[in-house]
Amino acid sequence: MKYKKIVLAGGNGYLGNVLTEYYKDKAEEIVILSRHEKFAQHNIRTVVWDGKTPGRWTAELVNADMLINLCGKNVNCRYTEKNKAEIIASRVQPTELLGEVIRDLVEPPKLWINVTSATIYRHAEDHPQDEETGEIGTGFSVDVCNSWEAAFNKYETPKTRKITLRMGIVLGAGDSVFPRLLNLVKLGMGGMQGNGKQFVAWIHERDVARSTEWFMNNSQLQGVFNGTAPNPVKNEKLMQTIRKVYGNPIGLPAPQWLLEVGALFIGTETELILKPVGNT
Repeated sequence: MKYKKIVLAGGNGYLGNVLTEYYKDKAEEIVILSRHEKFAQHNIRTVVWDGKTPGRWTAELVNADMLINLCGKNVNCRYTEKNKAEIIASRVQPTELLGEVIRDLVEPPKLWINVTSATIYRHAEDHPQDEETGEIGTGFSVDVCNSWEAAFNKYETPKTRKITLRMGIVLGAGDSVFPRLLNLVKLGMGGMQGNGKQFVAWIHERDVARSTEWFMNNSQLQGVFNGTAPNPVKNEKLMQTIRKVYGNPIGLPAPQWLLEVGALFIGTETELILKPVGNT
């Protein structure tokens, strides 16, 4: 089946590249909404928007088969007040804008997927969290997710089906988390992080793309879904598996105090390691 048009808001990052690669032969046209211009390649076009105001870009949403919202400042930074404000605004503003525009279109997108984060659940070492039995957590990352989902649900869009996709940690060989974990293993530092008991809700990058097509082809689906593999693994097991596959039995663990020092040094937060439920 050939889809007519797929729109990726904020689609120039890692996940956007994964989705573009997956759909380039499945869709007649892929439109990326971005703050930066880029030359068109084959059936892939970039349309400039600022994520804050309506403009000519709104015409790209008309009768699209699917809109996927991927907007958001990278959370791999120190949580200063300035960074926290930007992290929230970069998610809430574009999401509210898309909702307002879609509400007023005569022929809006058939499906709108908002990729949020499984980090919305509490830090759990007792049992996995899901959309039916999971418990919403506390803290800044959870506040981000709550604000983000509230923005997604702010406007009624009766002609557009909506999916909240709470994404786990996306694993792929080319970018994101996995290459960094593999580098630790190569250096002999690929032991467990913290106490190693924290659950890692993960998903392969290709399954991310396949899941969006599944949503598109099953028109009865709407609401909240978790984008993860069926069975999460604990951090110690994940690192053990990577060491085994790579062939390096040595993996020095990283206790919490060491992670805190390292996070300060490289400008990130230990929460991203000690609570690796999903990408915010």
